[in-house]
Amino acid sequence: MATLAGSGLPRSVDEQAERKFFMVMAIVITVVIAAGFSTQLAMGRSTFAVPLPYHLHAFVFFGWVALYLAQNVLIAGGNVRLHRTLGWLAVVWTPVMVALGFTIMIVALRRAGGPFFFAQNEFLVANSLLLVLFAALVFCALKVRRYSGWHRRLMLVAMALLSDPGIGRLLPMPLLIPHAWRIGLLVAMVFPLAGMIRDKLRRGAVHPAYWWGLGAVLVTQIVADIIAYSAFGISLTEQLVAGTPGAERPMEAFLPPGFAM
Repeated sequence: MATLAGSGLPRSVDEQAERKFFMVMAIVITVVIAAGFSTQLAMGRSTFAVPLPYHLHAFVFFGWVALYLAQNVLIAGGNVRLHRTLGWLAVVWTPVMVALGFTIMIVALRRAGGPFFFAQNEFLVANSLLLVLFAALVFCALKVRRYSGWHRRLMLVAMALLSDPGIGRLLPMPLLIPHAWRIGLLVAMVFPLAGMIRDKLRRGAVHPAYWWGLGAVLVTQIVADIIAYSAFGISLTEQLVAGTPGAERPMEAFLPPGFAM
């Protein structure tokens, strides 16, 4: 099944099947993220009447989702040249995402205290560290792009992290207090888990990229919990929201008076 050198077409049926698998995963992740945000908008829990940082954040993050989807469609279709060209956009796009991610997190905490079903200190610290991990996974995936097995799988773990906010909007998060954050993150890892199961069935063993990626997620969350619930983490959060509307809510996750699903 080998093809002409430089044609950009898969060298084997297995390679072609793998490209299609990751394209399907990209489609599913895109649908889940879009469904999560659009559902909240349709239910009146979200609105476009928000400050500018929210719109910039949405544009950049949904732009990344579109880029990830396009990249997987291109490679599945054998358009390697355009795939590689667009790939360089990630080098610039990722730092912008990190900057806007930190910006919107701080704005949300100060403006309204952050999501009430998350503890503020956990939302601040875990969000920050996982955002940095997302960028680290993307740059690692770009660095090993010549090794498609590593590249695709590290990107999938990174995208699983990015799917968490969309998934959280589909889950009954208030009913999951005080474990809403961890449950949402755990559900988001279903995407790399699906990849691991496929690897085991098709290859006989799970690719090490998944173990490294998921291991990094686990370690990052553990470190985030240690920091968030330390005196330093609590003090940092208090200082961040001091003198703003965000300081008016409890730091721990809570149900607002009169709240109904």
